Amino acid sequence: MHELYYWIALRLIAGIGNGTCKNLLARFGSPEGVFHAGADALGQVEGMGPQTVEAIRQFRHSDAIDREIERIEAAGVQALTSASPGYPDNLRNIYDPPPLLYVKGSLKPQDQSALAVVGSRSSSDYGRRVAHDICREMAAAGLTVVSGMARGIDSVAHTAALSGLGRTIAVLGCGVDTVYPPENKKLYDRIIENGAVVSEYSMGAKPSAYNFPARNRIISGLSLGVLVVEAGMKSGSLITARMALEQGRDVFAVPGSIYSFKTKGTHNLLRTGAKLVEGAADILEELHIGPQQHKLEEAAEDRIAALEPPLQILYGMLQDAPVHIDDLIVRSQLPSGQLLSLLLELELSGFVQQLPGKRFAKAGL
Repeated sequence: MHELYYWIALRLIAGIGNGTCKNLLARFGSPEGVFHAGADALGQVEGMGPQTVEAIRQFRHSDAIDREIERIEAAGVQALTSASPGYPDNLRNIYDPPPLLYVKGSLKPQDQSALAVVGSRSSSDYGRRVAHDICREMAAAGLTVVSGMARGIDSVAHTAALSGLGRTIAVLGCGVDTVYPPENKKLYDRIIENGAVVSEYSMGAKPSAYNFPARNRIISGLSLGVLVVEAGMKSGSLITARMALEQGRDVFAVPGSIYSFKTKGTHNLLRTGAKLVEGAADILEELHIGPQQHKLEEAAEDRIAALEPPLQILYGMLQDAPVHIDDLIVRSQLPSGQLLSLLLELELSGFVQQLPGKRFAKAGL
């Protein structure tokens, strides 16, 4: 039988959460050992009730698990168990690590030096710019940027890490073969090429409001610390920050306007002990990693020179201050559809930031 079979089966048994699964594996050594254990031995494990013991004892072969394994293999996905050598050590050492981690792309030893970046989905111009500049410099210094590929700050964090010629990991609240939000398909593909998309959820699993708070512990668990950029008082980013503290990780926060509801959560983090961040240097110093500004400058010049002529010309029309799409249409003399296509290509490559109101600005290479 395929070695993944019992891992998937154990995860599907009702009543077995990640903590109980960890206890079972510690007691019986492997998922197969769990299914071969007697009722008395199972009942002695913390977290196991009579109904859960009975569910394990009554388990029979499942065609659904066979189909899940076939989908994993067909999609080129790697399923890492918590016993696998390639399973991230940072994640393995949290209280409730996922017993099974689906990976599309690749995880590397250097990803142990990672920083999570989270924030508002409806981010401001200020928040997007700060997130971009910090993440780009951290990636250039060798830190892997971890986030959730959501709209707003998450997407900016991934894009900026890629523009800094670094690695990035997206943790999804759905299956790794499901792109959410759907407009991030090109970003999803680029992350897979330069890092990994990971999830604890089954192949084909759809996004669910219940999934996202749970996946936040993986975002923080993969990382040395969490940076929060713009978060309201009810933001999911604060859940990630709380989990980071529970896992013994550093928490960093970027201050914002006292008049914005989007920064109330980050300011509260600062009041309660989060480390104030005004730039990447604050994080790199805390983590004892040296900045690599020269690398960034040389890489930016090379990347601009390598652009196709239409992209170079359009990039030259942009400024640090936002420019409205209508002004760019007049300057470039290009049809709006073609112009938007070129701007999207520049944005996905990390050269351009799109701001609310169809305004565009250079991304601060």
